[in-house]
Amino acid sequence: EWFDWAKEVGVHQPSQVKEALHAFYEKVNQAGLSEFIQGIKTLKNWQPEILNSFAFNYSNGFVEGLNNQTKVIKRDAFGFRRYDRFRLKILLHHQYKHTKDFQVG
Repeated sequence: EWFDWAKEVGVHQPSQVKEALHAFYEKVNQAGLSEFIQGIKTLKNWQPEILNSFAFNYSNGFVEGLNNQTKVIKRDAFGFRRYDRFRLKILLHHQYKHTKDFQVG
């Protein structure tokens, strides 16, 4: 619930998002569940980054997707003898991946 709410109001009311997160910390501490308490430690360690993700609404998902595709090409390209051809295959894939008429192969 907090996450969905924070996505809606985080850009306009970051201080309220932070207050609600701290209220969640208190609820978890009152419940006394060790697994959740460990999870809260992780959230506290990454709290600035988590709150910034709601305040600024940026994501590195696109770049992570490119990295994943490159790793798949690398895994499938076992046996490339020349690095320059391997590099060109990656560059061609990312440049033409949305073109229906082009297939790297």
